[in-house]
Amino acid sequence: MNKFLITFSIAISSFTGAAIAAEPLVDVEWVKSNIGKPGVVFLDVRGKLAGKSKADYLRGHIPGAVWTNYLKDGWRSKDAGGTAGQLSPTPKLEKLIGGLGIDNATHVVVVPNGGKALDVGTGTRIYWTFKVLGHDNVSLLNGGMVAYTKAVDKASKKPVNPLEKGLKKVAAKTFKANLRKEMLITKADVKIAMTSGTALIDHRPNSQFVGVNRHRLAKRFGTIPGAKNLPENWITVNGGGTFRIKSELTKLYDAVGAKATGKQINFCNTGHWASLGWFVSHEIMGNKQSKMYDGSMLEWTADKSLPVEQKVNVQ
Repeated sequence: MNKFLITFSIAISSFTGAAIAAEPLVDVEWVKSNIGKPGVVFLDVRGKLAGKSKADYLRGHIPGAVWTNYLKDGWRSKDAGGTAGQLSPTPKLEKLIGGLGIDNATHVVVVPNGGKALDVGTGTRIYWTFKVLGHDNVSLLNGGMVAYTKAVDKASKKPVNPLEKGLKKVAAKTFKANLRKEMLITKADVKIAMTSGTALIDHRPNSQFVGVNRHRLAKRFGTIPGAKNLPENWITVNGGGTFRIKSELTKLYDAVGAKATGKQINFCNTGHWASLGWFVSHEIMGNKQSKMYDGSMLEWTADKSLPVEQKVNVQ
């Protein structure tokens, strides 16, 4: 973007009171400069997967941030086929999102804890959900609250970036989804992909990929035949809360023999770890043909007509 367009965009943003997300990822300095801006909602998603709870939010959060419980508020639910952790029905999500003070004009900034890749997956999964619902004005804080609170005062040992205590109360708004059905992959789509040259990327730990271990709800050991393994904790720097840059990600795809461009389906057990893979592929690396299979191995292994590949059998 040239200097004129950048200046014009900033001017329009200031005039309307709305922030424009230039990139899927924002950093701490961006957050600090947008605290209190109309039309920006910081969505604090720290929770159990990060070893955190609402109590941590109440003790200190980005000023104005609202909190949501990823595991209990309804972001995911059991689908009609009995598969756990799936995208909730659209009306349920519309009500949930509107209740957080978010409407279709809101710039949502998702704030994970940022301690490890697993909890960042909470952020990418919610980010993916907004995209599926047709809401593009969404970003994620790279490094999460760990990055935001990293800088501390030498004397007091307290974070130098502003924090707010207590519960942020917001008025409910109306959020209307525009569901992107093309982003939703079924097991039938995956079955076709197995023989069509589409890259299948398994983001589970290697022990699950090769079939030594499995998720407690998975019915069989192994992976989808032909899949390549890019574990979720490779995607972030040292398995932490900050994403690797594009050049490093490209090397990882090459190392595991996975195509980084073209048609691609990311999966895991329930679409949590896979959201990290989809995020780096689709949003950071720019592969707009990358999709995520929400049902993943819980749905796949439950259907005994579908094949699995177990590379190591210790039973």
